[in-house]
Amino acid sequence: MSAPLPQSLVLIGAGKMGGAMLEGWLRIGIDPKAISLIDPKPSDEMVDLAAEKGMLLNPSAKEIKPAEVVVLATKPQMLDTAAPAVQAFIHPKTLLISILAGKTIGDLSARLPGASAIIRAMPNLPASVQRGATAATPGKGVSSAQMALADALLSSIGKVEWLDNEGLIDAVTAVSGSGPAYVFHMVECLAKAGTEAGLPPDVAERLARATVEGAGELLFQSPLPPATLRQNVTSPGGTTAAALEVLMAQDGLGPLMGRAVAAAKRRAGELSG
Repeated sequence: MSAPLPQSLVLIGAGKMGGAMLEGWLRIGIDPKAISLIDPKPSDEMVDLAAEKGMLLNPSAKEIKPAEVVVLATKPQMLDTAAPAVQAFIHPKTLLISILAGKTIGDLSARLPGASAIIRAMPNLPASVQRGATAATPGKGVSSAQMALADALLSSIGKVEWLDNEGLIDAVTAVSGSGPAYVFHMVECLAKAGTEAGLPPDVAERLARATVEGAGELLFQSPLPPATLRQNVTSPGGTTAAALEVLMAQDGLGPLMGRAVAAAKRRAGELSG
């Protein structure tokens, strides 16, 4: 049986990620009139969507009511500024879901003492096309019913991994939270290398983009591990093998990716507190 959908939900921060989550919630059938949006500078698209669907955008003080679910999707640096507005929507049974990078459940509890049920989650940008990867961890005050509700909300934008150890969230941020940017940059690098190899820039970019799109879809559909898929493309002594000798060298892609993930994890830790 699917989890019941919330009867009242407040989204605080309707930027790219908040907007992607909102689209997912509307797809699974949450009543738009049950959703309130808080954003000091909403995009024109968000203003139009709120008007079209009948969602409350930046309600006045008289319109503010405690909500069943509050989703915090502002920039992490804005937590202290946003806390009073968030607190107005919280009552003892409210479920707070935070996607703020680096902000721990302890950080949130200190700023929002009225929140007794907190889930910390880290989605990523492919949520906007229902192919997101989200990891989440619940605080001690979260009930099984609230877990099921959060799972339904987060699953609307892609796959969800539940973690028992909140300490792993910074690593999640560094791998899947920031990971799409690594892939996009890889496309940029592959296209640039194609241009340097003699291809017209527009052709190189289209080929690089289509290659990553296709490889990603193959990875999505295949039950085989990535290493096997790589081996299936690699003929001994062939062109792919020559390229992989460079990418898999001691100073190749593996160590580079390790340093990149370590830098992102370190920054996530710096954002805490």
